Amino acid sequence: MLIGFTIVAAPLLFAIVNAAVQMNRLSHRSEQLVKHGIQGSGNTQRLFVEIVALERTARLYQILPGNELLEAYARNQERLETTLDELLTLPLTEQAEADIHSLKAEAERRAVELRSAPANSARMAELVNSYPQMSDVASKISNHVSAQIDRELSAQQNATELAQQNLLLVPMTLAVVGVFTYLFGRPIRAIDRSINELGRGTFSRPIAIRGPADLEKLAAQLEWLRLRLLELAQEKNRFLRHMSHELKTPLANIREGTELLMDGAVGELQSAQREVAAILRENGMKLQRLIENLLSFSAWQAKSVGLEVSEFKLRPLIKSVLENQQLTLVAQRVRLDVQVEDLAPLADRAKLRLILDNLLSNAIKFTPRGGNISIHARREREQLVIDVIDSGPGIPPEERNRIFEAFYQGKTPQGGHVKGTGIGLSVVTEFVNAHGGSIEILEAATGGAHFRVRLPLRHSASASRAKAHAA
Repeated sequence: MLIGFTIVAAPLLFAIVNAAVQMNRLSHRSEQLVKHGIQGSGNTQRLFVEIVALERTARLYQILPGNELLEAYARNQERLETTLDELLTLPLTEQAEADIHSLKAEAERRAVELRSAPANSARMAELVNSYPQMSDVASKISNHVSAQIDRELSAQQNATELAQQNLLLVPMTLAVVGVFTYLFGRPIRAIDRSINELGRGTFSRPIAIRGPADLEKLAAQLEWLRLRLLELAQEKNRFLRHMSHELKTPLANIREGTELLMDGAVGELQSAQREVAAILRENGMKLQRLIENLLSFSAWQAKSVGLEVSEFKLRPLIKSVLENQQLTLVAQRVRLDVQVEDLAPLADRAKLRLILDNLLSNAIKFTPRGGNISIHARREREQLVIDVIDSGPGIPPEERNRIFEAFYQGKTPQGGHVKGTGIGLSVVTEFVNAHGGSIEILEAATGGAHFRVRLPLRHSASASRAKAHAA
């Protein structure tokens, strides 16, 4: 009986021991996978930040050359090289390691050229404008790291499935497999999901994982990382908000002084003097729009404002937006084609004005002198459809998925003395979505850019509050 019991129990004991060994290995590999994920995600994010710091320092050096900026550039480069060296400690493919070495060599080459090239030379301008190429290489490295983590996760999942198949020999081991799968599989998937969310910049969902102590500890580290990233994002919004407020007061004084000059408060201006004053007023208005965009963006990101819905006439609103841009339109000799139906939407008037103002500013920015801009607004069933079309160079297909991202600026050259911040279209998207609408890019018959906005004509205030809280 003892021999028989031993023979019967032997497969079960073997399966249990084998399961314990395999689960121990899975736990160790899971811990390594999470550590690699955290390290890879953090390093790739720092990689982009440090490349932007290099570009910013190089641009400052181009304008104000000096040894202090060269030293700052050297410090930024040293941090970039440290990040690249940390990435090399991860189990990457040969192609990923080659891209990292290539980026490191490119950074060293740029540092040498920055010191040798004259600040105002064409070579310096070419060097400064080529930093997006480094960002492209960094994107490839980020994709390699994500793909490697996915491969490790896939291998981990395959190993888990193989262990489960081996345990099917003994019915009782199915319970053991279930327990270990629950204890390890669910936390691993939750950790993987959390890492992916952090990599996409989604910091709103808290990371709380129940499972083995080591995975709970790793989850706690991920939660600390999420809170730190969220804090940094909030600090960025606070900085934008405070800086914008600080800029508004001196800008208002500049604009008031310019208006006094234009009105002849200090004497009649000559033709050349009036032209200079007009340039000051035009660019002051552009700076004011940029500051308003920054304030709107930071306030909306901080969820400190909602929609203030009211009924209003659309034609006077569009007329006011056009009058606000009149100086620029006249200076650029832009021909307008305005076709607006007599509509009275129920929406947030201030935010719809900002939507129109940003779309018109974007069209003016890229429309050549003597070009055409069309603004059409019509009713289509229960929707307000607004089309803004320009005769500029258009939007390349590869950039259409990114132009609505905050602070993204395409490669198409823009006109004007004041360069944009890259958040105008992002603000447009946020406010359009808040109204329950949509924005899309269409092919323009003129070859330029064609933006189409769809908004519900009757937007309820309760839906606005619910959407603002959900956001």
